[in-house]
Amino acid sequence: MLEKYRLNEKRSMSLADFDPEDTAGIDDKDEIEDKFEELLDKLREHQEKLFASKTDGVLILFQGMDCSGKDGVIKKVLAGLNPQGFRAESFKKPTTDESAHDFLWRTHKVAPAKGAITAFNRSYYEDVLITRVHELIDSKEAEKRLKHIVNFEKMLSDGGITIIKIFLHISPEFQLGKIKERMENPEKLWKFDPNDLEERRYWKAYAKAYEHAFKATSTKRNPWYVVPANNRWFRDYLVLRIVESVLDSLKLSYPEIDMTQFGSLTGGEDKDAH
Repeated sequence: MLEKYRLNEKRSMSLADFDPEDTAGIDDKDEIEDKFEELLDKLREHQEKLFASKTDGVLILFQGMDCSGKDGVIKKVLAGLNPQGFRAESFKKPTTDESAHDFLWRTHKVAPAKGAITAFNRSYYEDVLITRVHELIDSKEAEKRLKHIVNFEKMLSDGGITIIKIFLHISPEFQLGKIKERMENPEKLWKFDPNDLEERRYWKAYAKAYEHAFKATSTKRNPWYVVPANNRWFRDYLVLRIVESVLDSLKLSYPEIDMTQFGSLTGGEDKDAH
């Protein structure tokens, strides 16, 4: 099932080939309710082994158009993880200090350590998406940054960090409905940003920029996943399946400890101690 949504060098990188309404033949969330809970339990078990062994770290990176549900999927799928070994990082417009450094600096410093899982709500990819769409950088600079990203991700992987890159795919019609919902609901009005309406004008440009980024950075080791996200329940289920599957592939285990170094558990002295 997951192969259908995993990008690789042999398949099309066009978003037009992915249906935002797709639910993999599953009619509704009731069909996968038990499976969802089972996968959550497995994910928590994987995290415990990850935290105990500290042999690997995991970076889960979420990108998507405005209203694609980056916050929502992190809350639904990852909120049940042990906070001792999990955190979420969000990236907005760079601060003055961040702009004074290279574009990878602000994300590199919060990348996960071994034993930890970190979710990025947006990421360093913004620096080759919004900057390119709004012509803050030219094509030559964009290509240079994409190569830096490939090398950066390779460096993280070589250091034991597994990277899971997820694009939440929605339709422009779905996005407009969500924007209207925010504008009309007093409890969601705080989420409304007038810039969201302005950015809709660049929908095709963003899609093209994403497709170019997919082609340049989706490697065998660090592929992209395109997750249909018009149906929130399927979005959450598919993301959970992807994350659980990747962690399962790491074959994590609890560390072995040599108990003989601690002597007898009865409290008695070792007869050879004198």
